[in-house]
Order: sequence, then C-alpha cells, then structure tokens
Amino acid sequence: MGVASDERQLLCELFEQIGPDAPTLCEGWKTRDLAVHLVVRERRPDAMAGRLIKALAERGERAEQELRQLAWPELVDQVRQGPPKWNPMSIGGVDETVNAAEFFVHHEDVRRAQPGWQPRPSEEVRDEALWKSLSRVARMFYGRSPVGVVLRRPDGTEIQAKRGPRTVRIVGEPAELLLYAFGRSEAKITFEGNEADIMAMQDLRRSF
Repeated sequence: MGVASDERQLLCELFEQIGPDAPTLCEGWKTRDLAVHLVVRERRPDAMAGRLIKALAERGERAEQELRQLAWPELVDQVRQGPPKWNPMSIGGVDETVNAAEFFVHHEDVRRAQPGWQPRPSEEVRDEALWKSLSRVARMFYGRSPVGVVLRRPDGTEIQAKRGPRTVRIVGEPAELLLYAFGRSEAKITFEGNEADIMAMQDLRRSF
C-alpha cells in the first residue's frame, strides 16, 4: 500500500457516502464528472484519445457517455479497481509516482467542497510523498511567474520553484502547498514577500 492507493480508497469511500451529484472544487464538475475523468484517465484510452485528437472526438464522447450511464456503484468500483494490467500505472512504483498527487488532490477536491471541512492531520509518509511530488512539478507550475517563488514547509525545508531577482515565499504544509500549486483556492497557505510581487504571482496562478 502507498499514498496513491490509500487516497484512491478514501476517495471511493467518500464517493459512496455523498453520491454522484455532490459538488467538487473542479469547476463545473460534480462527483460523477470527477469519477468519469479518473476512469477515462486509467481505463479508457478511446475516450482519452477523443480529448486529444479532433478526428476521434466523436468516438471519445461516446465512450465517456457510456461511463456516465453506469450505475454509480459500478462507476465507483471502476475507480477503486485502478488501472488494468496493460497500463504502466498498474505497477506499484509507477502508480505511486504518477498517482499520489493526482488522487490526493482529487480526494481533497471532494472533501473541501463539502460544508465544514477541515485539513486532515499531517501524516509523515503522506507528507513526504506529496513533498516529493511537489518537487517534481513546482518548476512547471511556477515557471512563468514574473517573480521568484520558493515553497517552504513550516520546518524551513524549501523548494526553489522559480528563480528571480525578487522572491515570494509560499508557506504551508506539503499538502497545502501541493493543492495551491494545482490551483486550488481552498489551500491553507500564507505568503511572504512584497505585496505587489505576491499579487503578480497570484494573478498568474488565476490565469491557469
């Protein structure tokens, strides 16, 4: 078991509790839309191809519609089963590298769209996995920032996401820093730096 597997199972349990029509933090998506996205990503290359290749769009739409028509327990079960054996993501190490952040973020997309949510307590194994994921994607997310960006944990550990003559520091737990990097406004983070630089960096994030 790893963070990716744990987050997948927790998300599926939450799906079962709140049903297919609950809100998420993904704009315009209910829980059914999110579940379809996850199944397409791992199990339906025909639908994925339709999203990427215009000539296959109609075929992809049909594949997605098939998934939308599944009974909710069946759709959730496909998410729970994970990628089939032909998908490299079915390999444990690959799954953890590719899916730890994906399933953590989408689990929080559902959790934090519900009333009264609170951040989960820190867990060392999960925090370290998310920090490692963040270190891989930080430069991609912040590379266009007009100012330097440093991501800092409360213990002072940092990731240099973008170098620049002036620097904004984004401070928070690994989970919150990862959520903010993925554009989630509900992340519990704070900023250090010149106010104009912070605003410039935030404007860039909102344009994603």
